[in-house]
Amino acid sequence: RAAKVCEAARHITVIADRESDIYEAFTRRPANVDLVVRAAKDRSLGKDQPSLFAMADALPVAANLAFTLPAKPGRKERDTQLAIRFSAVTLPHPKNGIYKKTPGGVRLYLLDVRSTPPPGETPIHWRLLTTYAVSDADQAAAVIALYRRRWTIEQLFRTLKTQGFDIEGLRIEDEGALSNLVTAAFVAAVIVQQLVHARDGAPPGSTLRPIEDAFEPSDRPLLEAFCAKLQGNTAKQKNPHPKGSLAYAAWVCARLGGWTGYYGKPGPIVMLDGWQQFQAAKRGVDLLLSAFDNV
Repeated sequence: RAAKVCEAARHITVIADRESDIYEAFTRRPANVDLVVRAAKDRSLGKDQPSLFAMADALPVAANLAFTLPAKPGRKERDTQLAIRFSAVTLPHPKNGIYKKTPGGVRLYLLDVRSTPPPGETPIHWRLLTTYAVSDADQAAAVIALYRRRWTIEQLFRTLKTQGFDIEGLRIEDEGALSNLVTAAFVAAVIVQQLVHARDGAPPGSTLRPIEDAFEPSDRPLLEAFCAKLQGNTAKQKNPHPKGSLAYAAWVCARLGGWTGYYGKPGPIVMLDGWQQFQAAKRGVDLLLSAFDNV
């Protein structure tokens, strides 16, 4: 059903963690779909062949990729190098089930990505299986960049679930009403992610996204009024982004959500709280203006 719904898409990339390391996922994908999946199983590659993970360990290092490991509680941001190994690989079909009498296997590409961390730190080690062709370091780096977007997907669903909109707690029996509500929450969660991505402004060589990417043009006066109220006297308490940019609005929502400007960076839950406060204030302003119009 998902393939039928998405058949009009020009191309789809499925980025998934270990739970999607399923043989059928690779063999039954539609023609316009590619997969990047973190390997979960140390599969047998056939008689007299090393296992999948042993094969990865034996591969020569093809390239080293500079990588900035982001900060998290208990760990500072630091630069590191990722050693990249890759090879084509054929996964044999399962020995039972629907493939029991089916010859051959599925042709994929294996990437092994690992870092050498400082003493006491846990190394990065990803084993990725992909349907994308990987024959050089640039193609390998492109697949790794795709896999790194998995964290954005996780944050999107974090916003939808318990800490955010709590769609898992919905108790609506009517399928149509439930679908409509979940879709509305999904749209709002995407807006929250846009704000998180805009919080630092534009990357070097890029332009700032306009505020209209996530807000109505009529929202500008209220955002600017909030900004004037929320700004403090120190540089860290000033909105560093130009008016009319999405980064400007992200700063306002982060401050409404409780971010002080001094510690860390506002994540999706802080941004969601601030965005909801802004939407509540907007409704209040609309009600007030409507009351004046009726006087």
